Amino acid sequence: MTRPGPAARPPRRLGLVGLGVISRYYLAAAERLPEWTLAAVCDLREDALAPHRGRVACHTDHRSMLASAALDAVVVAVPNHAHARVCADALRAGVPVCVEKPLALDPADGRALAALARERGVPLLTAFHRRHNDRVLDLARRVPPPDAPNPVASVRVRYLERIEEHIGADTWYLDPARCGGGCVADNGPNAFDLVRLLLGEPPLTVASAEVAWEAGIDRQALIRLESPSGARGTVELDWSYPGETKDVVVRLADGSELRADMLDGRPGFKESLWHEYEGILRDFARVCAAPPPDGAATGGVAALDLVAAAYARVRPPVPEAVR
Repeated sequence: MTRPGPAARPPRRLGLVGLGVISRYYLAAAERLPEWTLAAVCDLREDALAPHRGRVACHTDHRSMLASAALDAVVVAVPNHAHARVCADALRAGVPVCVEKPLALDPADGRALAALARERGVPLLTAFHRRHNDRVLDLARRVPPPDAPNPVASVRVRYLERIEEHIGADTWYLDPARCGGGCVADNGPNAFDLVRLLLGEPPLTVASAEVAWEAGIDRQALIRLESPSGARGTVELDWSYPGETKDVVVRLADGSELRADMLDGRPGFKESLWHEYEGILRDFARVCAAPPPDGAATGGVAALDLVAAAYARVRPPVPEAVR
């Protein structure tokens, strides 16, 4: 007689805070993946909530959603300046968090969230969607380990786009106070995370930074990174690029190169994001099931530190008296 296997875990009840341009990818991924079921959404705008009314619980305040929706986890996709506040409220409520990059605007806030996650034993995952890109994953499998005879010497990541074509009605991206800056603050974390991924997640430092500003927003940047092993990283960012280029080149010690075009095979506008956000939610389900010792917060804090270090290279700190 065959004994029945263990019952499959029911889908986790997911709440989504923020129904801006990125939310469609989370909504589609949650609908397709058996690990999740959408239980609640939250946004300040009634027109954003309207399509969900009658289907899931709808809220205009994330605190009321956390208090009443019996959620197993929450995705935070609000404008960048609100990440720290919403994440902290969810962690205090004991609800695992997946937050869009960046984790926060200030490294101190990021560290405070990481400490809160560890203290409460609640996962806190920053959503770096490009590390779930299938071309990047294939490249990562081909990269030799740091102790190999022919290790990685350098990684170059290019993240080039015209930002106005990508933000839809989310004009807060063009407000440095809400975005945290420009291309360095918003695209930088994804690019820095890829360098960390392909170099084996070492601590990185900013060796140099060059930034071009327009109307108070950093629109272009060239940032050079260094790792303890001597391997180097180069990140090229552009918010004024005609078209879109997202690619990675890994140069090995013998001069040979490995390449990945993140948009290859998906020519449609933002087409690659559909599978990348499925990857995020699969990873989030794994983290919820077996939280790592750091609560999954390390990557988000590391990216924030690199953003802050890059800006420190090109602009003076704001005097304490005028903050």
